[in-house]
Amino acid sequence: MREGFDPEGRRLPVKIDTTYRKIAEQFAHTFGIQIDKDIVCRILEQHYRPESDGDGISWLTAIGHAKDSLWSVDLFRCESILLQSYWVMVVMDVFTRRLIGFGIERGDLNGSAVCRMFNHAISQKTLPKYVSTDNDPLFRFHRWLANLHILNLEEIKTVPFVPQSHPFVERVIGTLRREYLDHLFFWTGTDLEQKLLTYCDYYNQHRCHTSLSGETPNTYGLGKASPCATLQSYRWLSYCHGMFHLPAAV
Repeated sequence: MREGFDPEGRRLPVKIDTTYRKIAEQFAHTFGIQIDKDIVCRILEQHYRPESDGDGISWLTAIGHAKDSLWSVDLFRCESILLQSYWVMVVMDVFTRRLIGFGIERGDLNGSAVCRMFNHAISQKTLPKYVSTDNDPLFRFHRWLANLHILNLEEIKTVPFVPQSHPFVERVIGTLRREYLDHLFFWTGTDLEQKLLTYCDYYNQHRCHTSLSGETPNTYGLGKASPCATLQSYRWLSYCHGMFHLPAAV
């Protein structure tokens, strides 16, 4: 079967093709059995019909070639159940795609707030050599630049008006919204932070990633074999208050 085509030779939408691959990777990670995504396609063809949506590596990959050598930083906003707006800073390691931490602030941001969010997100972490940021004016504050200088971090700017030059953190923000934040409510900044940390644990330890050859961020590059279950001996574990369910070895 050709890449991206179903058993009858019809081209699969990218979203569906990715879904089959993710299922195959999760199956291999849990049971230690390599299964081709095309087999998953055949099995689920009559039972799983999601709606369809009608590359090369980033230049940052070459720089962040080792764990904790390059972290990406970005910001997004979300609203609480009380319709109060909160800024969220996401910090992730480019090499392992591991979420490092989050910083949260309510209302408008200034240089002090951006530094406070970053320092909170990286608290008690071993610092990298570089951080990458986009060209948002929030990352041009004098206090932000001074804070990086104090931390002995070198800042790398992305290409202006080209989101693809900052792909990993942009993608994780989209994943965070699509899989998690769009499906739950939060009351305060503290409540939001607790829920984000819960998702961080799930994302780093249990969620398989296609870009990491089906491994999780915490195990990528370690060369450790995952405990294998059998089809007759496994259990289901729930994460993020029951929002996600994954099989696990017994």
